[in-house]
Amino acid sequence: MNIYKSLLVIFFIFFSSCYVISDDRVEHKIAVLVNEDVITSYDIIQRLKLTAIIQGINLNAQNTQLMVNNVVDELIREKVKLSKINEYQIEIKNEEYKEFEINFFTRNKFNQDEILNLLKENNINYQEFKNYLMGEMAWNKLVNGLFFRLTSISDIEVDELISKNPSLSVEQAENLVIQRQLDLQSSKLLRDIMNEATIEYK
Repeated sequence: MNIYKSLLVIFFIFFSSCYVISDDRVEHKIAVLVNEDVITSYDIIQRLKLTAIIQGINLNAQNTQLMVNNVVDELIREKVKLSKINEYQIEIKNEEYKEFEINFFTRNKFNQDEILNLLKENNINYQEFKNYLMGEMAWNKLVNGLFFRLTSISDIEVDELISKNPSLSVEQAENLVIQRQLDLQSSKLLRDIMNEATIEYK
């Protein structure tokens, strides 16, 4: 992955009420209310820069507005997910998080030290990165807890996967079948709680 050593300064980002951000001097304005939870302009900038680093994107005048919109949508989804995570009292132990973070870097072929240095260089709070991963972990744990017992494996699905990718073992194919079903349940659950949420742009 090509990671830019320093992100371009974000000169102008317009969202909703057209707040302006320059040189990371960001007012903590409320940008969106999700139920009773607040997303601020600072939250958006932090996540925007984090996303650019993780995805290896060089922010510029052409792509920034699209990325801002995507980031805001992502933060809204995370807020509604968090409400359901809290409802079911899902907890992540520190040991679980550390293992997940290591796997995240390995899976994405990231150099851990380089990413953490980039966070510092771009004034991104490490807690923002940790919250991002913790949210993903907690949501997966919630979905598994609610729906794993409802999953089923058919020989037809397994055989179809293996025929398309002969390098897969039977166990790997079975895990993929289960994950597909969990992903569908995850999407449905998210859609339902998004429909129930009150979202107000400021």
